[in-house]
Amino acid sequence: MPLHFTRAEFASRHDKVKTALADRGLDGLLIFKQETMYYLTGYDTTGYSQFQALYFGVDGSLALLTRSADQRQAMHTSLIEDIRIWVDREGATPAEDLKDLLGAYNCMGKRLGVELDAPCLTGARWDMVRGTLDGFCSLQDASGLVQQFRIVKSAAELEYVTKAAELADKAMVDVHQELHAGVDEGHLFATAHNAIFEGGGDYPAGRFIIGSGKGALLVRNFTGRETVGAQDQIQLEFGASYRHYHACIMRTALTGTVSTEHQRMHDAALEALVACQYICKPGNLVGDVFDAHARILDAAGYRRHRLNACGYSLSANYPPSWMELPMICTGEPTVIQPDMVFFMHMILADTDRGLTLSLGETGRVTQNGFQRLSRLNCGEMLTA
Repeated sequence: MPLHFTRAEFASRHDKVKTALADRGLDGLLIFKQETMYYLTGYDTTGYSQFQALYFGVDGSLALLTRSADQRQAMHTSLIEDIRIWVDREGATPAEDLKDLLGAYNCMGKRLGVELDAPCLTGARWDMVRGTLDGFCSLQDASGLVQQFRIVKSAAELEYVTKAAELADKAMVDVHQELHAGVDEGHLFATAHNAIFEGGGDYPAGRFIIGSGKGALLVRNFTGRETVGAQDQIQLEFGASYRHYHACIMRTALTGTVSTEHQRMHDAALEALVACQYICKPGNLVGDVFDAHARILDAAGYRRHRLNACGYSLSANYPPSWMELPMICTGEPTVIQPDMVFFMHMILADTDRGLTLSLGETGRVTQNGFQRLSRLNCGEMLTA
């Protein structure tokens, strides 16, 4: 089996979850997030777009309910031994199969936690599960139960994050080398993805951002390709993935002459990024990091042009997004701990003047503070 962690590491993760379940008075957890399944078992698939559920008992029992297309996937990639199949058919109600599975593990009348924050657990699917299990067992929202452990990385996880950061750097360097007036954005997308795949990386959990012209002010991927102009600004954000662990990097590149205002925006963004990284140390709150971002950019006159969040945690993530909680926003109460990993982005978008400037990079929290994982110098303006 291509398990990417030792069985001892999986056992340590299981022990933490079992303790958390017992502390909450729960007899088990119904897992619907693919990230959690991967974290606890190694199970790796794109089949989570369809209904599937992993049962994790307070005693450490594991049982997966999935489709036939993913049976061998689970056998090949995970340590799960009890793999059960619900049959695709018109009018199928896999919640009935889930009820049978839970019955086999003596869950009747028990209290089970549920990951309600899973993108694949649609409203219709949750209604089906809740309706089927009504009167059979008690269900309680336990969305953050495993996430509290995922945000603090092991040594093995940090190796994967570090590798992802190297791939993100390579993507940015390669794109910068190809960046010039007249180049098609599609070529830049291909260059970034090739750097990551050729370096052994995976599909990222989100889509890359490459936007020039008016599209440079957008901080989301959108369809359609433009040609970079002679006097242009190009928004670049890549999320490199290695064994599904992500590291992100963000820059705004400029062609032509660097304006005084672009330089001023860059200087303010750099000051804010350095301040945020300084604040991101053990014992402080995640919300404290955002407050540093806001204080500096507001003082520079960019209150209307900054965002209301300036980053987030990164782990092993699956589509639709590499973003995960906690978000770096005001009032976020999570206490920063060693071996957390954060992507911080300082994004300025002045719609009135059509100007944008962004700086962002990933780092890990150490005992002494924030350690940048990118080797690229964000103090220099990216020009072509």
